[in-house]
Amino acid sequence: MYPILILGAGKIGASIAKLLHMSGDYQVTVADRDPVTLERLAKQLHVATQLIDLSAPEQLRQALVGQRAVFSACSFDVNPAIAQAALDAGVSYFDLTEDVETTRRVRQYSADARDGQIFMPQCGLAPGFIGIIAHAMSRRFDRLDSIKMRVGALPQYPHNHMKYNLTWSTDGVINEYCNPCEVIHKGRRMEVLALEGLERFSLDGLEYEAFNTSGGLGTLCETLEGRINDLNYKTVRYPGHQYLMDFLINGLKMGHSLERRHELREIMESALPITKQDVVLVYCAVSGWKDGHYWQETDARKIYHQNLFGEAWSSIQLTTAAGACAAVDLHREGRLPNKGFVRQEQVDLEHFLANRFGRYYSTESHHAERVTL
Repeated sequence: MYPILILGAGKIGASIAKLLHMSGDYQVTVADRDPVTLERLAKQLHVATQLIDLSAPEQLRQALVGQRAVFSACSFDVNPAIAQAALDAGVSYFDLTEDVETTRRVRQYSADARDGQIFMPQCGLAPGFIGIIAHAMSRRFDRLDSIKMRVGALPQYPHNHMKYNLTWSTDGVINEYCNPCEVIHKGRRMEVLALEGLERFSLDGLEYEAFNTSGGLGTLCETLEGRINDLNYKTVRYPGHQYLMDFLINGLKMGHSLERRHELREIMESALPITKQDVVLVYCAVSGWKDGHYWQETDARKIYHQNLFGEAWSSIQLTTAAGACAAVDLHREGRLPNKGFVRQEQVDLEHFLANRFGRYYSTESHHAERVTL
């Protein structure tokens, strides 16, 4: 049994705990500040739980005693402190953050990692799986021209003005819509504004739009800098969503301060219902030269919501938790670098899709299907 501490018992943290616990190979402890949430999870899974105040360093240090790894399913702003505690305790560290600055700080701690100790942020869907598949596709080319990465978690039955339902952390969505976005454009690494770069496209007979959002590229800009002309990531939504969000965030300046972002969160959470009837769209197009010819390869797939362990799982819940658990499982199996900072693109795509958790992304699974282009 591999002992692991899950910090955060919310939707995704609980899902990670369930997948790992039900596999039979992990001794899972879940820690959170909310006793009611922990009690409910303990009744469902019979896993160890622990009340914790992450603002108290001693509590975090005690929680890490006896663990081999810690996975943060908390808000990105507390992750640097968790990474510091993981370094001191000698345990491996994983998280879901899309925040670029948080990843930079985690990477600084990884420089002092011990043998067998890794620091692997940005596990999940985007960043996460989209970077794994993009890098794997890029290796099929002799010389790269461009990579376009597009990901969206969309309600299957949109019926409000935004054509959107809450399927993910509201703070995380707002963060992606407000923060600068890394790209490589005409060979130069730079930052562009979120919500810009609007484009329209069709897949499988449905109309979508896509626009710049922050964090989805993970560390790919650094990995491919100097080897590619254009690299970008955009979030996929139904047409009209970008216009309304741009009006709120920039027109009404609700993204211009932390206080205003909190107001926007309250508006969205009071007006947009939660749904588990969603679909995750993953699209990656790579162009470049092979054997002297200019080629393009595209991978597009949809992952649907499912019933697992007798309950409904949304597709974003499933894909995020599956990506997180696959990263931990591949580390446990010795299929990742053995020390220090690990990028998502260092994960072998075949190993990921063959993994018992990563298989939820596989088009050979009934959970996912290849999209007709």
